Amino acid sequence: MTDKQSIDTLVLKYQELRQEIAKVIVGQQQAVDSLLNAIFTGGHCLLVGVPGLAKTLMVNTVSKALGLDFNRIQFTPDLMPSDITGSEILDENRRFQFLTGPVFANIVLADEINRTPPKTQAALLEAMQEHCVTVSGKSYALPSPFFVLATQNPIEQEGTYPLPEAQLDRFMFNVKLDYPSFEEEKAIVMSTTADRVATPQVILSADEIMTFQQAIRRMPVADNVCDYAVRLVASTRPTDKLASEYTKKYVSWGAGPRASQYLVMGAKTHAAFTGKYSPDIEDVQSVAAEVLRHRVVRNYYAEADGVATDDIIAQLL
Repeated sequence: MTDKQSIDTLVLKYQELRQEIAKVIVGQQQAVDSLLNAIFTGGHCLLVGVPGLAKTLMVNTVSKALGLDFNRIQFTPDLMPSDITGSEILDENRRFQFLTGPVFANIVLADEINRTPPKTQAALLEAMQEHCVTVSGKSYALPSPFFVLATQNPIEQEGTYPLPEAQLDRFMFNVKLDYPSFEEEKAIVMSTTADRVATPQVILSADEIMTFQQAIRRMPVADNVCDYAVRLVASTRPTDKLASEYTKKYVSWGAGPRASQYLVMGAKTHAAFTGKYSPDIEDVQSVAAEVLRHRVVRNYYAEADGVATDDIIAQLL
């Protein structure tokens, strides 16, 4: 199958995926699209929203529709790194045997990731970047494809451990989940208070997902699109010559080179979903907020003037 045929097939599969996920998840289409974009790009995703917005259900539904193994880790203050990666035990033959932890799955939901101390948060860093874990000096490869989808509650910050910038940068997207509209909430209530439980059908396999990922990576990118992505990221850095007075006034730290990479990769996947064989500047703009939201650090003046990170990104666009 040629790359163009792969893209044409992906468009059909993408529409089927949206239909199957919509059987369970009402609304939140932007969040679902961002999740699918991250998965077909091969990136990780951070979901930020108040309790009750079906973050866990959304991830579980997506994993079922994609035919992938799914594990959920509830992060708590007493969670240890070995509770995530696994540990070695002494078997009946007095030999050490490695018991895999919940991170050994295609999709890992790190629920309320900021509820656990940095030492345990760091246990995910190697898995997210290298797709393997190291225990007692030996590395164990994680299954392919592998994605970490983490959730975070923006309201309760007491007793939490904010993610370090190094780990935040590992997430391709920061996706904000909003409250449903009146009609959507009514549909949620009607569907969840009846005795019928919707179940999504499996649309893809792990091998098919990796085939689509490779086709997306081979997608050509025009110089002007790449230039736009790099210039956009550079404009978030207050010390850069491309930075505007607005950036210099409200931003203390801008995004790094990984943001430029994710902007181009996310634009490629967004273009593929719409049947295009190469991304354009509009595709870059469509993923810019999710890519930059957790990489732009506001300063004191932004907080004092009530300027949110999304306001800064909108100004840059």
